[in-house]
Amino acid sequence: MRKLVEVALVALVICFVTVGPAAAWQEAAAPAGEKTVTSGTSFGVGLGAGLGAGLSVIGTGLGIGLIASKTVESVARQPEVAGTVQGLMLISAALIEGLALFGVVVSFLVMILGK
Repeated sequence: MRKLVEVALVALVICFVTVGPAAAWQEAAAPAGEKTVTSGTSFGVGLGAGLGAGLSVIGTGLGIGLIASKTVESVARQPEVAGTVQGLMLISAALIEGLALFGVVVSFLVMILGK
């Protein structure tokens, strides 16, 4: 459990360091028609989008890991139901992946439309 928490914290730090500042840069209106870049005007939006995407992916990893471990456990206890359990595992994993994709898409929409 401790290693899992450490991995989650490292992933969270990577999201803060990379996605937040990268999303904070935006073009500002220049009076002479030139394009200039300013920083810090939408840092919170980028930080929130990075945090949302990171937490979505971390949650997905935890969910699929738990599904896979419990599937292996159940097949080890009753090998005759392996086909049924594996089918249910694949359906559950697909639903979790769909939720993760939804979370990442919403985070990117917040980043793009929140400026």
